[in-house]
Amino acid sequence: MSEQLSGVAEQLEPLVVRVLAPNPSPFTNTGTQTHLVGTTDLAVIDPGPDDPGHVAALVRAIAGRPVAAIVITHTHRDHSPASRALKAATGAPIIGCAALALEDLGPRADASFDADYLPDRVLADGESISGQGWTLTAVATPGHTSNHLAFALPEANALFTGDHVMGWSTTIVSPPDGDMAAYMASLDKLMQREDRIYYPAHGNPIEHPRRLVRGMMGHRRQREGQILRLLRERSRPVPAMVELMYVGIDPRLFPAAERSVLAHLIDLRDRGAVVLNGDDWEMAA
Repeated sequence: MSEQLSGVAEQLEPLVVRVLAPNPSPFTNTGTQTHLVGTTDLAVIDPGPDDPGHVAALVRAIAGRPVAAIVITHTHRDHSPASRALKAATGAPIIGCAALALEDLGPRADASFDADYLPDRVLADGESISGQGWTLTAVATPGHTSNHLAFALPEANALFTGDHVMGWSTTIVSPPDGDMAAYMASLDKLMQREDRIYYPAHGNPIEHPRRLVRGMMGHRRQREGQILRLLRERSRPVPAMVELMYVGIDPRLFPAAERSVLAHLIDLRDRGAVVLNGDDWEMAA
């Protein structure tokens, strides 16, 4: 794919346009991608952060067409806050995931929850909205957050995956809301589907979805195996495990890695494999 420019509407296929928000970071890659679905009337998926310039770029891309829905995959602050300004500009309802606001222990400001998110309609797994020539069906994919939804576009055999599956990196799973067992179950759920292409909120479109999901599941199982091998040697705190497991990565990503390792440990604890003793994790007796 060619290099993306923030604020520029890119036609990805007849029913799909993307507009990149100007919020690049080590955790968002080039930034959050907003997708416009439809031709005559539109759905706007993940309008992005509270950034007037990005909202203006979306209004330009909408070009006066009616907006049937502003659709939200989850309520991290790089995804949903612009919904309010876009609703004011277009009159469209905010539809999608449930509201979720809690203290997030994660390592990045844009991963904290949007406490002001107020949907006009919450979609349950399998529920749909539609416009002229398009349908979006909610696919519950908890794990990255408990309220995360992906959205299937059957007219293009495409899936908008939000942060559950990204085109540049595996997603962070950060307790207390992020849940590794739920995340793995959601990946398995996607493996049972036959989507042609994924459009993630970060990174390029994914043209071989099941191959990528299979690899992501294998990667997480490999991480789990690393944790168990380290704990069989001796008990360790999370930061010590991260230093041994994530050799060569950008140190700015260590806090995120610690959250994902903790998510694995909580899952292993719930399965009776490990226990927490003070600050150290160790194999269960």
